[in-house]
Amino acid sequence: MSRAARLLDLLQVLRRHKRPVSGASLAAELGVSLRTIYRDIETLKSQGAAIDGEAGVGFVLKPGFMLPPLMFSEEEIEALVLGSRWVAERADLPLGRAARNALAKIAAVLPDDLKDGLDGSTLLVGAGAPIAAGENELPRIRDAIRRQRKLTIAYADVNGACSDRVIWPIALAFFDKARVVVAWCELRNDFRNFRADRIISLAVEAAAYPKRRAVLMRDWQAREGIRLRSRLDA
Repeated sequence: MSRAARLLDLLQVLRRHKRPVSGASLAAELGVSLRTIYRDIETLKSQGAAIDGEAGVGFVLKPGFMLPPLMFSEEEIEALVLGSRWVAERADLPLGRAARNALAKIAAVLPDDLKDGLDGSTLLVGAGAPIAAGENELPRIRDAIRRQRKLTIAYADVNGACSDRVIWPIALAFFDKARVVVAWCELRNDFRNFRADRIISLAVEAAAYPKRRAVLMRDWQAREGIRLRSRLDA
């Protein structure tokens, strides 16, 4: 591995860690010596990377540091292309358009040899199910999630019975044949999953929900972990 590639890999690893990570852990993950890690961190600092920490304590990359002109491996390019093509085919129109625009922006700054890999990727995405009724509301749902706004929805269950709900949307899951809103339901006083194609109508409320989305996500993930363990122990 070239030194430039190793430095890039070190940056990527640091970016994944939100808290200080030890030099020994970095060395083990990258397959290099601890001395090399310390030397590479000093090199990155000299090039402008805001890395806090020291030997024996750990290192963390401050948010906001941007990589120099984009460098990707062949597999990273294939992952970007495949992901963008999946979103373009399977998501709603605004999100699909955003995926294509993002890929075009990446292509505009790649060197020619890497751009050839972007244009010539042979990883294809098969056609998905057509967007069902109600899924045209996905852009509004995503906006509510970003702004942490409550939604008032009319929702039909599997038997067609309709109920009015006030929910706190925290995530949107894209399955092959369905789009599912993960939310706290005020009616049930618990987390519930709502299929987008069963939402008959919705209104985005001006009021934000009372808990931060990140806290709700942690609570939901903890709850799902307990449910999974219960199924495995049954």
